[in-house]
Amino acid sequence: MADVNRGDRPLSPHIMIYKPQLTSMSSIMVRITGIALLFLSAIIVVWLVAAAASETAFAAINGVMQSWFGDLVLLAGLWALCYHLLGRLRHVIWDFGYGWKVEQAETMALVMFALPTVITVLTFFVFLIG
Repeated sequence: MADVNRGDRPLSPHIMIYKPQLTSMSSIMVRITGIALLFLSAIIVVWLVAAAASETAFAAINGVMQSWFGDLVLLAGLWALCYHLLGRLRHVIWDFGYGWKVEQAETMALVMFALPTVITVLTFFVFLIG
């Protein structure tokens, strides 16, 4: 059995004292939006299956999707789609070797939170209201 001396080794930071960083929060949000898009795609599949099944099933699902709740879900889905796409684009930029400095990574994280919001608001005003 190995002699394990844990007294001299540095300890990893405990989860309760770990300060979240903007870049790590952005990375976690990419994962969360990916999972949210999976559920949104299931809703769209249910919508399409209802359209193929019967007129009454489609009317029921379509009524929910055209309500304020359906609009909210689709709007949140649009934001998640934009955020997730930008997250993937950020990884492509990193794969080419750019944006690895801390300041650049933090700037990209801020842009990743702001740009999907702008795109979602513009899309809302152009397609849903206009």
